[in-house]
Amino acid sequence: MSFFQVGWSPIMTNNSKVLALKYRPQTFKDLIGHEEIAITIYNSIKNKSPTNAFLFTGIRGIGKTTFARIVAKALNCENAVESICENKCNHCVSITNSNHIDVLEMDAASRTGVDDVRELIEFSRYPPTVAKYKIFIIDEVHMLSKQAFNALLKTLEEPPKYLKFIFATTEIKKIPITVISRCQRYDLSRIKSEELFNYLKDITLKEKKIVEDNAIKLIVKISEGSVRDALSLLDRATISLNENSLTYEDAQKILGYVDKSSYIDLLDIIFSGNEEKIILHYRNLYNSGVEPNIFLNDFLEILYFVKNISHIENEGNNFSLNDSDYKKLISLSKKIEQSEILLFWEFTLKTLKEINLVANPNLLIEMFLIQLTYLKKKKSKDNSNQNNLKSSPTKKVEVNNTENNEAISQIKNFKQEEEKIEKKYVDEINNFEDLIKMCQYKKEMKLKYELENNVNLVSFSNMNIEIAFNEKLNKNFVKDLSEKLYDWTNKRWLITFSKEKGAISEKEKKKNKNEKIIKEFKKSPEYSNLIKTIQDIELIDIIKKDD
Repeated sequence: MSFFQVGWSPIMTNNSKVLALKYRPQTFKDLIGHEEIAITIYNSIKNKSPTNAFLFTGIRGIGKTTFARIVAKALNCENAVESICENKCNHCVSITNSNHIDVLEMDAASRTGVDDVRELIEFSRYPPTVAKYKIFIIDEVHMLSKQAFNALLKTLEEPPKYLKFIFATTEIKKIPITVISRCQRYDLSRIKSEELFNYLKDITLKEKKIVEDNAIKLIVKISEGSVRDALSLLDRATISLNENSLTYEDAQKILGYVDKSSYIDLLDIIFSGNEEKIILHYRNLYNSGVEPNIFLNDFLEILYFVKNISHIENEGNNFSLNDSDYKKLISLSKKIEQSEILLFWEFTLKTLKEINLVANPNLLIEMFLIQLTYLKKKKSKDNSNQNNLKSSPTKKVEVNNTENNEAISQIKNFKQEEEKIEKKYVDEINNFEDLIKMCQYKKEMKLKYELENNVNLVSFSNMNIEIAFNEKLNKNFVKDLSEKLYDWTNKRWLITFSKEKGAISEKEKKKNKNEKIIKEFKKSPEYSNLIKTIQDIELIDIIKKDD
């Protein structure tokens, strides 16, 4: 079907000066990145079997409300289904202008109460005035109160034939499962970088703007897959210039983006050991508007690129690195040992966790960079001593044991508190039962409770824990358990959710085991004698003498 090509409908608001509104999709063919979902909805309308309620979810600016309006137009269009993407009718124009009498668009962020929903339900009792369907579009539906959702359930499950609901949300987890189960859910994913690049490139041609490809790539990277963010950034970057041209350097200044080359140069200076240059270079970054926590995250990204540069291809669709940065990283990676990068990575993560503990994070970053320099010097000295020992086995080389041990301790472990954990307890985490014992030993009662009551284990091996999804499980369980396991073992554990059913919980296992023991005991002569002696006795539990 050809109507999914990128294009602009004649009913678009071309008089608008804001790009995000001017090029807002009005028909199925205008949508990008969601072709499969568009085809599914199109076919349901074409076959005259649309669902009672649509639910669109995804990040901001991905097209949820836009999709809702297009679906509303498709449902009420006067023309044949095959023509809904080519022609316009009175219904389509009215819905586009947000003044259709039978299509009500409501913002749940400002109308969250049960009274608002009751008013909506009362309004739904009357059939549409001019259109085929009466349609309720509720944006940010997760903002409705619990009572409002409950009031909506019955109407949502069995609405009149003429009534359709279309919901949009960025927080799908906040919507009750009873509501989600009554809707046809569509997850709108981030737009792929190359696809969004082509879309923006096409718009610059329409607007007769001269924009460098690298500048568009920068906008795509900053937008993180959001079409609205990308259009807003493009609008901001182009109108900020007097002339109709936008270079990569201009886009950096206007959007406040710090080039990766600055971080690469900083890393190079760190390995040269010049403290004065390091501080000066960082302060220039800070004065350009880079926040300390953003700096650390960007620094981690550079470390990642240096470590994995051999596996990264610098093709035209790579929006993370330009040609100059790619060459710099290749040169830098040849000077640095892999073990040093991994140590820097761990130390950066540790600093990132501590950044909120100090009143002035900027000072913490400066000390962090100086510490990296000293770590590099210590490691270089240790390597030199080891090389001397290997090259001259007959010659005695005096090494200051105290200083050497201190260096090794500082390089290999940046978390001195974690080092105090006894190895015997770490080695015990070989299965699920050991994990529960460790929680007991460390007095992590909350985690122990979740493990025993709300976790259905699928597999446990090689620091990988796979569990089945459980609605009762605390939403922070995976994050909390991952952090504790790293604290206890100094290793990264992978905890994932599986589609498989998984084993029953430990609580259920104990319950079943206890019921089996009680059942077997009731068959014993001892129980028979007990019943004869005390006839109204009821056996509730059996506890072994040793326990």
